[in-house]
Amino acid sequence: MNFISRQAAVFACIVCFLTVLSASADDWPQWRGPQRDGVWRETGIVDALPAVPTYRWRTPIGGGFAGPAVAEGSVFVFDRILGKSQGDPVNAWNVADPVEGGERVLCLEQATGKILWQHQYPCRYQISYPSGPRATPTLSDGRVYTVGAMGDLFCLDASSGNVLWAKNYVRDFGTKINPWGMASAPLLDGERVILLVGGADGACVVALDRISGKEIWRSLDAEDPGYSSPILIETGGTRQLIVWNSLGVYSLDPATGKVYWSHPYETKMAHSVSTPAYDAQRRLLFVSSFFQGPRMLQLAADRPDATLLWRGYSESELPQNTDKIHCLISTPAFFGKHLFGVDSYGMLRCLELTQGDRIWETLEATGEARWANAFLIRHQDRFFLFNEHGELILARLSASGYGEISRTKILEPTLTMQRRQVVWSHPAFAGRCVFARNDQEIVCVDLASAPRER
Repeated sequence: MNFISRQAAVFACIVCFLTVLSASADDWPQWRGPQRDGVWRETGIVDALPAVPTYRWRTPIGGGFAGPAVAEGSVFVFDRILGKSQGDPVNAWNVADPVEGGERVLCLEQATGKILWQHQYPCRYQISYPSGPRATPTLSDGRVYTVGAMGDLFCLDASSGNVLWAKNYVRDFGTKINPWGMASAPLLDGERVILLVGGADGACVVALDRISGKEIWRSLDAEDPGYSSPILIETGGTRQLIVWNSLGVYSLDPATGKVYWSHPYETKMAHSVSTPAYDAQRRLLFVSSFFQGPRMLQLAADRPDATLLWRGYSESELPQNTDKIHCLISTPAFFGKHLFGVDSYGMLRCLELTQGDRIWETLEATGEARWANAFLIRHQDRFFLFNEHGELILARLSASGYGEISRTKILEPTLTMQRRQVVWSHPAFAGRCVFARNDQEIVCVDLASAPRER
């Protein structure tokens, strides 16, 4: 091969590589996006939201907290089908009376919302707030992985919905289902699917072969895994699997499950819920619970290790008593030299990073109520916030304050929570659209800056 031919071959490979990247860059294949960090990296997005949203489609579905995943031209969403002549219980906290019915995985065509296939199985709920599944599906290499509220794990063929393999947390790992159901989303790492199981005999975290379902390793003794989803980071000269469960924050070797380091942090009622937030530039790792508040860890640069940088000291959930920030289900976001997140009663707060001092707070994005919520998704130098009222907000967040650009309502709140109606499902952002669901429908709303061809 001569020099020109070699150059042409290299160029062709680069074009092919970039084409693959561009084809997959606008997918949202798992919880909180491609890198599980709550960042939307597409370009060509609106500068301001229209007063009336442009729906590309709307498709009826059942109940659930699980957000959608979007990949390979399809949308995957997880819901619950009630038993005949059965409605939601009057007392959502009652776990004694079982709720009959089933869980269902749906695959929709991304362009039209048409249902392509569905996989349904019987599932008796005995958990608080039995509205439906909690964990967002995870898609990789033509397979979709789902974890139901009662611990039913499926690996399905993404094109047909056929079951490739299945596990049950209670039967296969000795799990005791926690009060609000299994909520941790599956994490794919090479040939492994990593799960927070909360099983017996050191099976709080389990890695299975993604093709066969065979167990590779198990790690940690925590009977209740909590509700947080694990993340992968690279620092200290190695890749680290970060797990926040009911007993503490842990760093594991993702290949073996070996513990690199741990930070004890036992939470009341196993309130490890939001996903750990990581700032790679400063090697900062942040978690925050509803009752015990925050912990900011400083990760070492030369080895897998961590030290406590600062913490909160309040044990109160009340906003007038919470120091720094007490989060529930919304994951905070690092941006610039600050951290932004939603506190126990809906206050959107800004903290500085060195000591966690509060710079400002506002209720403009949420409104005040116990557990009031908004999910934060960063896009370039702005944030999309999806609040529990079904409103999508575009805003700038900085040390100077909350700068709202625009907002539009895209869904009706349908879940009764603390005598109000809410939407508590994290949206997906892909194909210059937002995909969001409540307990009645999933919608696709266009967010492209230029008109599309129909």
